[in-house]
Amino acid sequence: MSGLILSRRGLVASAAAGLGGLLAGCDQASRSPQVLNILQSAEGLSYRTQRLLQSGQPLAREFSHSDLSPIFKVNGTEHPGGDAYKALLDTQFANWRLAVTGLVPRPLSLSLAQLRAMPGRTQITRHDCVEGWSAIGQWSGVPLSQVLRLSGLAANARFIVFHCADELAAGSLYYESIDLVDAFHPQTILAYDLNGAPLEVGHGAPLRLRVERQLGYKQAKYVMSIEAVDRLDNIQGGKGGFWEDRGYEWYAGI
Repeated sequence: MSGLILSRRGLVASAAAGLGGLLAGCDQASRSPQVLNILQSAEGLSYRTQRLLQSGQPLAREFSHSDLSPIFKVNGTEHPGGDAYKALLDTQFANWRLAVTGLVPRPLSLSLAQLRAMPGRTQITRHDCVEGWSAIGQWSGVPLSQVLRLSGLAANARFIVFHCADELAAGSLYYESIDLVDAFHPQTILAYDLNGAPLEVGHGAPLRLRVERQLGYKQAKYVMSIEAVDRLDNIQGGKGGFWEDRGYEWYAGI
């Protein structure tokens, strides 16, 4: 069956090749309406197909320690900057709190120590970047599902939004979002360690999202808060993520 199904990467590559190869990298901020229409059509097909095939929540491939990449490149922001983040970094995030808000009956404010004390998960997976490179790393963190079960979700909650510390454009803090299927997937974790050590700044300290069945730009770094919402069109550019607001696909399944 796998030979009959086009992957998201294949769909994007075909569209980009046919129209001049416009999908160049993570800092690509504009595309023609013609290309956007093709990509959005491919995204809808990819999303519906993968949701059908992934009923029962199959796992992304996991690897062994011998497969770990010698170098794990930094994707996106290397350092958020700003006084607020610097103050958190200076105290090794002792005063950092993860806020869980929105359509939740029990809003939360969790310290890094509290997250580390929760039952965790470690997984060795491959990170695939839209720029074309990949790397295998060992991620440890708390399953997002555990946090959401603590807070609860209102009946009308449909998406989980991740608000981050890095500002890639003036007045636009990085953000991402996933649906509840991915939010409750066992490999979707809030990671605090990479390769057995606390996250370095370049890799998203103190906390980053790992949603292993999607491309690298969905793995939001420097997560400051999580918000449960019923819609995405009223957040920043309305497309569900920083890069999505600039033309990338919201569902980046691989």
